[in-house]
Amino acid sequence: MLPCKPWRGVSGIWAEAMNSMPLLSLLFLTLPAGAALSWLLPRPEWAKRIALAAALVDLCIAIAVVVRFDPSESGFQLVEQANWIPTLNIQYLVGVDGISVLFLPATVLLFIGVILASWNSVTILPRLYYSLLLLLETTTLGIFCSLDTMLFFLFWELSLVPLYFLVSLWGIGPNRRYAAVKYILVMLAGGIPLLFGFVLLAYNHAALSGSLAFDLPTLLATPMGAKLEITVFLLLLLGFAVKTPLFPLHTWLPLMAMEGPAAVTALLLGIKLGAYGLIRFVIPLAPHAAHQMHWLLVGLGTIAVLYGAVAALAQSNLRRMLAYASLSHVGLVVLGLSSTDLQGLQGAVMQLLNFTFAAGGAFLLVGALHHRIGSTDLLNLGGGVRSMPLLASFLLLFGLAGMGMPGTSGFPAELLILLSVLSNHMGAGLAALFAMILGAAYFLGQYRRAFFGPAKNPVVADAMDLRPRELAICVLYAAIILIVGFYPSLVLDVIKPTGEAWVAHLQKH
Repeated sequence: MLPCKPWRGVSGIWAEAMNSMPLLSLLFLTLPAGAALSWLLPRPEWAKRIALAAALVDLCIAIAVVVRFDPSESGFQLVEQANWIPTLNIQYLVGVDGISVLFLPATVLLFIGVILASWNSVTILPRLYYSLLLLLETTTLGIFCSLDTMLFFLFWELSLVPLYFLVSLWGIGPNRRYAAVKYILVMLAGGIPLLFGFVLLAYNHAALSGSLAFDLPTLLATPMGAKLEITVFLLLLLGFAVKTPLFPLHTWLPLMAMEGPAAVTALLLGIKLGAYGLIRFVIPLAPHAAHQMHWLLVGLGTIAVLYGAVAALAQSNLRRMLAYASLSHVGLVVLGLSSTDLQGLQGAVMQLLNFTFAAGGAFLLVGALHHRIGSTDLLNLGGGVRSMPLLASFLLLFGLAGMGMPGTSGFPAELLILLSVLSNHMGAGLAALFAMILGAAYFLGQYRRAFFGPAKNPVVADAMDLRPRELAICVLYAAIILIVGFYPSLVLDVIKPTGEAWVAHLQKH
């Protein structure tokens, strides 16, 4: 008689299946499959439903990744590895740690919001639009998971293709094609120093060991000479500063906010891939140079914080105001990273996650306002709180989260960053505090002019409030903002072990 295996139950079988699944690869493969299905099916009206279904499946996979992730471990988990270009020792290598794992569900949730926000506004080539959105989501998730620099660079550059067509074909401004071309050219120019820096790292490893290496764990353990390290630091910093963006490389962002489709621009404001690159690659790969040139990060962060706040204060259009506000807020993230301590890192990562729902959600609502009114210029607004009370209420909440109001997810993030900066760079910390005062001035001032007072424009008086699908995504974003605001340890406990290892790596050099 054959021996019988012990009964494990449905939960045991499910747990075993989940542990054996390559979840990160499934995270990538689901979306291109959905894009192909959206494109191939004959009825265009099916495209948005297929895109939403694919994104919801991806959300389930992203949640499964978070469930399987062990927050007490500091290293990379759920690692998947395969040879890609063996002659150059380039691999398909993906994994997540405490810094990157929460970006996966946050990114998928923002893309779900973009799909729902585009539900009634995209009538031209809907199959192509939703297919491009899913491909853009694939490349974005790939950027967060890549542990090989060439794989990362592949996802980084591939993200430009869908963005170009999304902006040039569905932009809402008269100069949308110019905005798309400028964005692509600026990003391609920023990719040159990025690629050069990765190649220098690989050849430095080859000089020491005799073989090229492009995987991040190996490069983190490879020593570099002081001059080479400074060169790599500056090259990578320049490449990521373009995407972050930092002053004076920011000019594409206000242009995209005015010319591009509002839902797609929400992705650029809500997902700061350039700032993530600073955390993942620039500082840990060149730790000695990061310490030696901390003044550069402090200067860039301070200028961005102040310039963005002052520029936002001078705007008369809600979309352009949010673009400059995003520049100011990301400057605060750079200031937090310049301290290279645990508080600054935790605050920076938490602020980037806050951007996803606060800045991304705010721009989605401003896009909904533009769809209803035909403009987001303050001259054409006023009195909207009477006809659109839900839209006005959620936009206020998202704006307050961006300002760092206590009780929202922005408060613990900004508090950690400010405490870190004030203890290491007092002058920069005071500048950041002044910029936060300006932040309250520009947001509350423009919000009052946009939604209160008499409704002089009849279109505003008759405007429709949030539809059920728009309300659902706003309620979800608001719940996340408030839950994290009152219980920040839900996020901080995930970041802490990896953050401690990140700081310890810097202190060894």
